Parts: sequence; C-alpha cells; structure tokens
Amino acid sequence: EVINESQAALTEREMTVETRNLHERMSINGNYSLLYSIFRNLTDNAIAYAGEETTITLEGKEVGNKWHFIFRDNGQGVPQEHLARIFERFYRVDKGRSRKMGGTGLGLAIVKNSVLLHGGTIRAANLPEGGLKFEFTIKK
Repeated sequence: EVINESQAALTEREMTVETRNLHERMSINGNYSLLYSIFRNLTDNAIAYAGEETTITLEGKEVGNKWHFIFRDNGQGVPQEHLARIFERFYRVDKGRSRKMGGTGLGLAIVKNSVLLHGGTIRAANLPEGGLKFEFTIKK
C-alpha cells in the first residue's frame, strides 16, 4: 500500500523498491494507523534524503513471536554524530531546511513510538557500503 501510494515520488526521484520475504500471511494485531505510519515515514524519509537513483529494500522474517524487519537504502546515510538522536522529537539532521522542505522532525519519533507500542525495538545504522538501515521488530 505504501509503495503504491509513493510511486509517483519514487518515479520522480528514479528510485526503486525491493521487497523480500513479505507475504500475505504476515499478520500483526495492532493499530493499523500506527503500523502504517512506521512504513510510510521510513519510505518518505528515504525518498526525501537518500538521494536520486537509490534503492529501498524492505525485508521481513518471523523470529519467535515477532516479525523482524530491515528497511534500508543505498543512499548517503546520516552523519555518524546524528545517528543517536534521529528518533528524538523535532530533531532534524539538516537544521537549515525549512519545515516546507524538510518536515517537522516528527517522522522517526512516530516510527519509534509506534514500534515500541507494538512490543518491538528499533535501531538505525549506517551501512558500510553506503546508505542507512533501520532494523526493527514488531510483536505478531
């Protein structure tokens, strides 16, 4: 659903999306709106900041009583000094961007709180080959 809704922006930035191990029987008991916001905010951030001609990859697997997801892109990543704070409310890596251009700094805070509310954990890391990875779990 998120990929379909984001297709115009993805096409405009010449980005591709790959999914791995996602299937119809993956079900989560939870708040649809908050679960949707996890994937929508991560996708919107990748579109806004990863750079043109990048690839977004989302993979999922079942681990015990949780779903384990890896959302990554092969873009520019986040400067290391900002990684520890990107889930804070109103925190923006590029302070010079206006709200119109760069959002409010709430997207990743919403992601984190939505994951936590659904019994999961989340972390972010730069990839050695370039790009940014979010690894998170959500209770089934």
